Amino acid sequence: MILTFIFGALFGAILQYARLNRFNTISGQALAKDFTVAKAILMAIGVGAILINLEIGLGLASYHSKSLILGGVILGGIIFGSGMAILGYCPGTLPVSAGEGSVDAMIGIIGGLFGGFIYTILLPSFKGILGPDLGNITLKTAFPDASVWFYISVILIAVAFIIFSFWIHKKENSKNIRWIVSGIALAVLNAVIFLKFASDRPIGASTTYPYAMDSLVGCTSNDYFSKIQKPGNWELIFLFGAFISGLVLSLIRKDFKLVLIYENWKTHKGDSVAKRIIWSFTGGFLIIFGARMAGGCTSGHIISGGMQFALSSYVFAIFVFASLLVTGRLFYGKNR
Repeated sequence: MILTFIFGALFGAILQYARLNRFNTISGQALAKDFTVAKAILMAIGVGAILINLEIGLGLASYHSKSLILGGVILGGIIFGSGMAILGYCPGTLPVSAGEGSVDAMIGIIGGLFGGFIYTILLPSFKGILGPDLGNITLKTAFPDASVWFYISVILIAVAFIIFSFWIHKKENSKNIRWIVSGIALAVLNAVIFLKFASDRPIGASTTYPYAMDSLVGCTSNDYFSKIQKPGNWELIFLFGAFISGLVLSLIRKDFKLVLIYENWKTHKGDSVAKRIIWSFTGGFLIIFGARMAGGCTSGHIISGGMQFALSSYVFAIFVFASLLVTGRLFYGKNR
């Protein structure tokens, strides 16, 4: 528990360093005006892929990729991306920003808890649309014997991800390079958590929400809760560490402040308190409902799965970012 808490605190600190948890950063990505999130993710996948596949090859870790359950990954990705654009946070960044005093993130957490609970209740009725299950398809599928060609492919693809991140940075013409440090740090943290003597699992966040809410209301006598109980408990401790990190570091920086409406929201949606509260709750509901359909979120699916070259994670990422950009354009529209 202590080690998991420390991992969560480090995760929160890494996100804060490049402001990857901030509303203006993530909503800026939705508006195609700030690519910090995309660049950090690409860097994390590139560096992490080399580290994780190396330690797995040495027998120090094992794979934890997700099956390509097509309907769930596609529909979940669309819903998740839409909610992420509206809310301006993802499951892992919510507690960090809440610790910094972001009231909209706190409301998003409440929406996420309800989203997780409703997903548990409704899952039996729409389980059929989540398939078909095409299996756990990764780069390792093409090289089952882990030959030298597998590791050459790992390095080439990983380097391509890193080059792509710098290409975006050049096109963006930004001078802020903190995303490089955060991207590499996320990769290293994930690689450490993957180790068998550490946690022997990937970073994750979205399972926390149905686990916490189902436990709170006593909705535990079902197959889904049994499935998420162990990862949900780990992620709850992990995100608590991230929350404390957000709180402590913001107090040290002396920038802790309760804020509901940030600059990007005010610019595009106005300063109505009621509107921001409603949409924060809605966005939180959507990101968790979508993440549960897909089987993971930004950290647990896109980054962790991307490092393992899981096809399911790449399909999810495509639909998430497409939905994020489309929703950003439609929802925010022109400046007020």
